[in-house]
Amino acid sequence: MTRRKQYPLRVDPEIWAAVERWAEDDMRSANAQVEWILRDSLRRAGRLPDRGGENNKGSAAPGEKG
Repeated sequence: MTRRKQYPLRVDPEIWAAVERWAEDDMRSANAQVEWILRDSLRRAGRLPDRGGENNKGSAAPGEKG
């Protein structure tokens, strides 16, 4: 298994509570939920290579067309 980067994260308690609720709804750990949120946002912004290996690098924010 690939070693994962450990990173201490400071986050507003209200945001963390929302992440924990969302994670519970999706039957994930809060850590896995944060990783999923980051991966999804990066993919939508074209900052993460698709599974096919293509990278549509752009500067659009999630939900925007770039």
